[in-house]
Amino acid sequence: MTTELDVVAVAVFAFFFILVTVMGFMAARWKRGETMAHIDEWGLGGRKFGTWVTWFLVGGDFYTAYTVIAVPALVYAVGAYGFFALPYTIIVYPFVFLVMPKLWKRAKEHGYVTAGDVVFGQYGSRGLELAVAITGVLAVMPYIALQLVGMAAVIKALGLHGEGLRGELPLAIAFIVLALYTYSAGLRAPALIAFVKDIMIYIVVLAAVALIPWELGGYGAVFQAADDAFKAKGAGGILLGDSQMVAYASLALGSALAAFMYPHTLTGIFASAGANTIRKNAALLPAYTLLLGLLALLGYMAHAAHLNVASPNDVVPALFQTLFPSWFAGFAFAAIAIGALVPAAVMSIGAANLFTRNFWKAYVDPGVSHAGEAQVAKVTSLVVKVGALLVIVFLPTQFALDLQLLGGVWILQTLPALVFGLYVGWFQAPALLAGWAVGFFGGSWIVWQNGLKPLQALTFGGTTVTVYAGLLALAANIAVAVVVNLAVAPRVVRTA
Repeated sequence: MTTELDVVAVAVFAFFFILVTVMGFMAARWKRGETMAHIDEWGLGGRKFGTWVTWFLVGGDFYTAYTVIAVPALVYAVGAYGFFALPYTIIVYPFVFLVMPKLWKRAKEHGYVTAGDVVFGQYGSRGLELAVAITGVLAVMPYIALQLVGMAAVIKALGLHGEGLRGELPLAIAFIVLALYTYSAGLRAPALIAFVKDIMIYIVVLAAVALIPWELGGYGAVFQAADDAFKAKGAGGILLGDSQMVAYASLALGSALAAFMYPHTLTGIFASAGANTIRKNAALLPAYTLLLGLLALLGYMAHAAHLNVASPNDVVPALFQTLFPSWFAGFAFAAIAIGALVPAAVMSIGAANLFTRNFWKAYVDPGVSHAGEAQVAKVTSLVVKVGALLVIVFLPTQFALDLQLLGGVWILQTLPALVFGLYVGWFQAPALLAGWAVGFFGGSWIVWQNGLKPLQALTFGGTTVTVYAGLLALAANIAVAVVVNLAVAPRVVRTA
């Protein structure tokens, strides 16, 4: 991949980036309520996003810039195993259809803004509320940083790079602009920008999967080249190996259960206008899964194009740079960069809402006004973005990657506390808190023991299978919660 300055590509990139910047600032007046000095208005868009706005918003913060870079990169590196994102983004939508309307109704009726609010309202436990809130913030912070990885990859391809801090200047400028319009418009900014981002991504991916194989001799040649490359490397393949089946399935299931526990995806749910809006989106959002499957094929196309890349993360930019004219490469790079801004904004808002409602209001200023809540959330969202930027600038990218892998294991441990109470009233807060602690710290230990890989080998008789660590931790979480609840529940009843 060349890293020389491409003036045409930079000009096209700059045009679309300026366009969404203007839209971001204009969003403060879009669907505006009586005042922005309320966390419902700033952090949830007034809870009145309809089907299409929610579709673009949730699609925008679920299918991120890092996804556009990382999924083809993983397929390029390991082959078929990288396609686990497809079944995961299929399994998740029946879960969304069944669970999220009930969660939205609970939040709407009681004015809840975060997962921590829901848990405290259900169980009355500050300890459990704080555990859920801390987990959400820890899980989403590296996710924000990784959006910068996707943006950095396209900035490098455009030739906008240099030595030391000067090389990070374009990235810093982009995130300063993001911070300013998010501060001003709140959730409305990424919701409005998501329309442009998603349309651009669809154009880019559809053009790529139609034109790149034509340039490379067809899909038969693409798959053959990828198969030959994996055989030459002696690792990976275009089909799953027998030893990968359970790992693939468990990773897909665990990721699906975790996906809508994250603060940014829940923010999209809570901002919806109604339960039916969520059900319609559960039916419509699989369109993005089709897009993701097509996108993943770019990993195989990179083998067929015989690209020379320093990192798998350079695969997508290198493909567009090599096989498309400069103007379209600039358009594609703008789509990916804008694809970083939307989820990063929603993630920072989700983290800010958690801090404001479940730490600041709970422990620092219980009598804070609605305007005070909104102001604390705004400032916190700025701090979160600055923190993510500093992680990428001053720490190795691998640090953010490792934390993000742990984040998936961590956020899955909030599922029992958040979801079980929607259906049964049997569980008590001490039991769920004990289960969370075992799952959180036990899952972290499993991942650490495996060299920060979220997979654990289990041997049954003479058979060894590899299982996603997050699912193992969740199983331990639920088991401990049940056992502790059996011990605690009678005492709670007697003392009530």
